Amino acid sequence: MRKGIAIFFGLLFILFAVFQYNDPDPQIWIPIYGVGAFASFMALGNAVRPWFFILAGLGYLVAAIYQWPPAFEGFLLDEMGMKTINIELARESGGLAICAIAMFILAVLTRDRIGAR
Repeated sequence: MRKGIAIFFGLLFILFAVFQYNDPDPQIWIPIYGVGAFASFMALGNAVRPWFFILAGLGYLVAAIYQWPPAFEGFLLDEMGMKTINIELARESGGLAICAIAMFILAVLTRDRIGAR
């Protein structure tokens, strides 16, 4: 189960990074999702301890809270393009929250494996 979830999150974050190529600030978002993908793939072989994923998850969570828009207008409208800055900020915050959740899940899954050694 750990390997399947790690692969799922790793591929998901690679997909997220690919979608950033036409973003106004890809130099920020591609590395953010790239780190999430790299960390997910490191969980495949228990290359890091659970505290690494907890710290990464906390970092993503703090960033998601910081990125939250001043006025929430939703995530999607009729089109995928950015209509307002609040929608863009909500999408960015949501992506960071997904990264945080993934890191916390991987922390739990790697904790179980390390204790079994």
